[in-house]
Amino acid sequence: MGDNKEFEQIDINSFLDKTDSQKDEEQEFPGTFTKRQNELIDQLLAYAKENDLEHYQIFTNRLKDIYEIAATVSKFPSLLERHELSGGTRTRTTLIESLIKHNDEGDRTLRLPSKAVLGKSLLVTKAHTLSNFAKYSGHLGKEYEHLSKSFDTETVMSMFSLLIEDVYLNLISDNTQLMDFRREWALALLLLWEHWNDQTSESVAPVLQSVWTARRKLAPAFGTMMGTSELLLISMQMDDQWISFIKHKMGDPGVSQAMEEFLFGISTEQIHTLRTILKTKGIPAIGRDEVSKFLGEHVKSDAGLDYRDFYSMYTVRRDNARSRARLKLAGPHKTLEDYFIQFVTEENKEKQNNDTFA
Repeated sequence: MGDNKEFEQIDINSFLDKTDSQKDEEQEFPGTFTKRQNELIDQLLAYAKENDLEHYQIFTNRLKDIYEIAATVSKFPSLLERHELSGGTRTRTTLIESLIKHNDEGDRTLRLPSKAVLGKSLLVTKAHTLSNFAKYSGHLGKEYEHLSKSFDTETVMSMFSLLIEDVYLNLISDNTQLMDFRREWALALLLLWEHWNDQTSESVAPVLQSVWTARRKLAPAFGTMMGTSELLLISMQMDDQWISFIKHKMGDPGVSQAMEEFLFGISTEQIHTLRTILKTKGIPAIGRDEVSKFLGEHVKSDAGLDYRDFYSMYTVRRDNARSRARLKLAGPHKTLEDYFIQFVTEENKEKQNNDTFA
């Protein structure tokens, strides 16, 4: 994008018919825009006000709607403070213990705090809005390409907050995990629900997004389907934490199978079937567009870079993993995201212990 001086820096709240007190409160509401997102929105609104009043009005109306939802979310009791509710006293500790205790199978929506469910709806609305802003600025020409890419990045970060919520719930429900870790993930989940941004998301999201982007270029053929060369090429482009994860965890069959599902976009069961077919027919390799034909069923192995594709394919892998765990079937019982975030937590804990005794 060109020189930022061409933009008039303005506060989006000035477009909303609110009092000064309400403007201050809007910045406090969980799930509202970050400072960086507000800066991007200011630039977009400045352009629209000057050049496209119709969209300017649409955008300001949408932002007003989002702040109204955020205001509603903020009225629910904090998940981090003590409250006397009709069902008894609720504290951070009782919420954590409840999350660990109620880890039964099936959908857990009715087990979740109302604030968490409503806040999640706000986050989805926010992600869609940021995505719309990205598309709009993407049509403004090369001069505004940077603005579009920045909105795309913010959209993906919002999506990862949704994904991280799932991962925390999965890990909390895993009875094989250390109780200290389960309580740590439960606290992280409460913090996520309270603010809908997460430190783990910020560190893990860029890595997983890079792997997701690279997989489309580095896994074009389905041959032996081991993914070894693709994985090595991807790893060379990643940070130290990802390389450490590959080094220490790829020997675990569950992790390696979860990685294959991530890379190839099909289930472990489908991978096994395709391997057998190719071996029987003596075919060395096929392209992504041929996978459905050989499997005899439609599979979406070549998802695009859209944030919705990433999340939908994650949920397919997540549901498959849960089913295998419940039915005690072979194959990965967790997603690659589960394994990676568990590894990051373990490494961080080890580093904290080493620093304490250093």
